[in-house]
Amino acid sequence: MDTKLTLKLDKAVIARAKRFAKAHHTSVSKMVERYLDQVTKQEEREDEELTPLVRSLYGVAFLPENADVKQDYYEHLLKKHSPEHAD
Repeated sequence: MDTKLTLKLDKAVIARAKRFAKAHHTSVSKMVERYLDQVTKQEEREDEELTPLVRSLYGVAFLPENADVKQDYYEHLLKKHSPEHAD
């Protein structure tokens, strides 16, 4: 169930967040939800063995909700290994 939450943030931060959200086909609300979800679940994950580098990068990337990761990876490999793209 979604519930409304009011936040006070710097105008410049809001403007950047809106541009970022639009460019990544998501909403600022969804970005905040994902961030808070990651932060609050971090305690549960602290039992896992993560290197400091992996821990610092965790939660940095956002994918559009309609992203097809397997298809995108397949296309990446196809481009990388196809003869017409060879260096």
